[in-house]
Amino acid sequence: MFKNTKNNYTEWLVIIGVVVLLLEVLFFSSGLVFSLLLSCGMIYLGRKRTGKKFGKFLFFAGIILLIIQVFSMMTFKFLLLAILLHFIIQYFNSKKNPNKITLDIKESEQAQKEETLIKTKPLFENIFLGQQKTPGSVYEWNDINIQSGIGDTIIDLSYTVLPKGETIIFIRNVIGNIQIQIPYEVEVSVQHSCIVGSTTVFENHQAQVFNQAFHLKTAGYDQAEQKVKIFTSLLVGNLEVSRI
Repeated sequence: MFKNTKNNYTEWLVIIGVVVLLLEVLFFSSGLVFSLLLSCGMIYLGRKRTGKKFGKFLFFAGIILLIIQVFSMMTFKFLLLAILLHFIIQYFNSKKNPNKITLDIKESEQAQKEETLIKTKPLFENIFLGQQKTPGSVYEWNDINIQSGIGDTIIDLSYTVLPKGETIIFIRNVIGNIQIQIPYEVEVSVQHSCIVGSTTVFENHQAQVFNQAFHLKTAGYDQAEQKVKIFTSLLVGNLEVSRI
C-alpha cells in the first residue's frame, strides 16, 4: 500500500512537471528555447577559442546567462517545490509506518569471517570546476570512474603499466574536453555520447556532433589480452582519443 502511494505521487509529480515545462515553453516563455540555445552556443564557441579574451568572455557570459535562465524558469521553481514536498511526505510516512527491524540470531559452530577490503586512492576525483590530468611521470594505474562539471580531463597511459585484461575509463562531463592518449600496442573500445561538440578517435574525425552516440573499437579488441574500454559522455565539448 505504501509503495503504491509513493509511486502514485511520484508519477503525478513527473507528469505535472512535464506539463509545467510545456506550458512555460509554449505560452509563458516562448523565447526560452532560443535563449537556452544561445547560451549553449556561447559556451561552445567560447570553449573553441579558449586562448583568446573574446572566447573567455563568451564562455563565462554563456554560463552566467544559462544559470540565470534556469533559475528564472517556472519549471525549476516547481522542481524545488516538488523536492520539498517529497521530503515532507517521506517524513510523515516514516512517522506513520516506522521501519521494524527483526533480529534473526542463529548459532553457528564457526563464526563468519569478515571480508577483507582494500582501499586504494583513485587517480581522479569528482570535481565541479577545473582541469584534471594524469601525472607527467610514472604512476600506478587504477580504473577511472568520475563525474565532472566544467573543465578538461587529460589521460596519458604511456606513463603507467596497464594490467592484463580489460581496463575501464568512465567519464561523465557537462562542459569540457576529454583527451585520452593510448599506447600503440593496446587495443581500444570507445563508447561516446555528446549533445554538442566534436570527436576524434584515431583517424575517425567528426567535426560537428549534435545529439549523437556511437561505439568504435579496434579490429583486435575482442581477442586482445590487454585492452582499454572507454565510456564518455559530454553535454558540450570535444573528445580526442589518440596514439602515443
